[in-house]
Amino acid sequence: MVKILLSIFLFMTVLNAEEMGLKGGSCTLAQEGAVVVSFEAYKTPAKVGVGGVFDSVKYTPTAPSGKNFREIFVGSQVSIDTASVNSKNETRDDKLVKFFFDTMTGKNITAKISDYKPNKLFKGKPKTGVFIVEVTMNGVTKTVPMNYSFDAGVMVANGVIDILDFSANEALSSINKACYDLHGGKTWSDVSIGFTTKVSYSLCHVDK
Repeated sequence: MVKILLSIFLFMTVLNAEEMGLKGGSCTLAQEGAVVVSFEAYKTPAKVGVGGVFDSVKYTPTAPSGKNFREIFVGSQVSIDTASVNSKNETRDDKLVKFFFDTMTGKNITAKISDYKPNKLFKGKPKTGVFIVEVTMNGVTKTVPMNYSFDAGVMVANGVIDILDFSANEALSSINKACYDLHGGKTWSDVSIGFTTKVSYSLCHVDK
């Protein structure tokens, strides 16, 4: 019986090590530097994408370091100043603030990573999986899955939200009206969102 229990323990240890990418059993990961929050909205009946970032993002990590992604990301939060939207077009940004973000409750969008689900690791391929993120906008909180890819020390995650899920019908109508001609009368409610950050690793086996 003892041998059986020991075998199960060793088996689970190996699985855990594979998930974390350990080398020598003492892997250390740490999120480093800024977290860049990006978006891509869509306009015109042809669904032309318009992308940008937010210049002011406050990131609060759950821990300074850990032995896997769960320990350094799950529980981490961001607070996004919507007035800092940057689509590389000042006139557009002014309209987004005035006719979209300022029509909603609160000036910030917040997000918290509530869970993490890794995919099977394939040697020589980026680590992939899903972050489960709680996004709060216009006083409404929704759970959003964000697929991630980790390669060469860079974590990239992407997901999609629907503005209407956040009771932002008025905001969508407002920006559509303000940009009616430029948008060809169509502003889409779905928006692609993403974040990028760097992760340092020590004593880890991280496939490039």
